[in-house]
Order: sequence, then C-alpha cells, then structure tokens
Amino acid sequence: MSAIRLLVLGAVRQHGRAHGYQVRNDLEYWGAHDWSNAKPGSIYHALKQMAKQGLLVAHDVAPSTAGGPPRTEYELTAAGEAEFFALLRAALSRHDQKADVLSAGIGFLLDLPRAEAVALLEERVRGLEEWRSTVTEYYTPEEGPGRLGHIGEIMNMWVCSADSGAEWTRGLIERIEGGAYVFAGEGAPFVGVLAEGQENPYATGGGKREDRRSAEGSGAARDVGPSEIC
Repeated sequence: MSAIRLLVLGAVRQHGRAHGYQVRNDLEYWGAHDWSNAKPGSIYHALKQMAKQGLLVAHDVAPSTAGGPPRTEYELTAAGEAEFFALLRAALSRHDQKADVLSAGIGFLLDLPRAEAVALLEERVRGLEEWRSTVTEYYTPEEGPGRLGHIGEIMNMWVCSADSGAEWTRGLIERIEGGAYVFAGEGAPFVGVLAEGQENPYATGGGKREDRRSAEGSGAARDVGPSEIC
C-alpha cells in the first residue's frame, strides 16, 4: 500500500478542490516529505495518475500569472471518496503497515466516526497480538535472544516491535474513548490544511510558486516508486 495515495486523496478532500501546489504545501506543513515519499514529483504524478483512474476529476482554471499553462484543480469523485476511506481503514487496522502508511492514517483519523476509529485500532491490536504469538512459537522472550544465537535478535526485535506497537495503539484508543479530539459528525473539525495564500513555515522552497504551477501544468513530474507494506 502506498502512503502517497492516501495522503494526496486526503489533502484534496480536506480542501474540497485543490491544485497541486496546495497539496504539496499541506503535506510539507505536516512534515510528510520527511516521513513518507511525498516529494513534489510524486505528488504531481499521483494527482495525474488518480485523475486517469477516475479517482479525481481535474478542472482547468485561470492561467498562471507567470504566463504558464492553466492551473489544474482536483476534486474527489465518488470512486475517489470510496478509495480514500478504504485506504484509511486499511492503514489504521492492519498491523503490518509501514510507518509512513500508519502515519498517513493517523493524519486522517478524525475523518471517521469515533466508534469506527476505535474499532479499527482494536483490530490493529489484535493483529499485533496474533503476530507476536506466531513469533513466540519459536522464540521465548524470557530466555533472551542468545539461545538462538544472533538470529534470536531478529525474533527479539519482532516481539519488541509488536509489544511497543500494541502499547502505543492501546494508549491512543484510551485517549479517544476518553473524549480526545473532534471526530466526524461531532462538531467543527480540526483544520489541518493551509488556506490559499497562507504562509507555510515548514515549506522546503525550491522555486517560486508560479514556477511550481507551471511545472504542474506541463506534466513535469518525477515518478517515485510507492512504499509497499512489509
């Protein structure tokens, strides 16, 4: 599963309609360029590919003031909405997601009803517990990794990873059940995107805004391979 699809769909969805620079700016604001493959080329590529796949609809709007091609704004289709929620549920519920996919899922956690978010996270805990039990069929943590030589360190890493992942997830569930955050249907949502023209204190730079829009409109994008789950 690719984190970039979930990130891009979710960012567009939070705006309603967004152009590539807005999506890029939001993902940089969240720090996603550091913990995922959400780099400029992969963002623009994902937008174009998902438009071809019918998950987004592309609208050509006012031309660039720098004389470039028309700026393209994207909007989720019904299929895109369904894909977003399918990716989000998988990101939160599966125990074997990579960190970037889980991080993307947490970023859109509040788009779900509170009870569903808890249920998905509980499913993740069960998956981690089952995974741990398969490891301990061959490895007994109390005896230490040395009994299996240095290979035991692999088993020890898996057990520690399962334990820490389950502990973190249970803590999040406890906070959610205790009333933390505003979930879908509960009131005014948390605003996690930047308004048009709002300065991004975490922007990475690399060219003027109009230059980026021109690159987006001309299809200049670097195809970055998606992250796959373990």
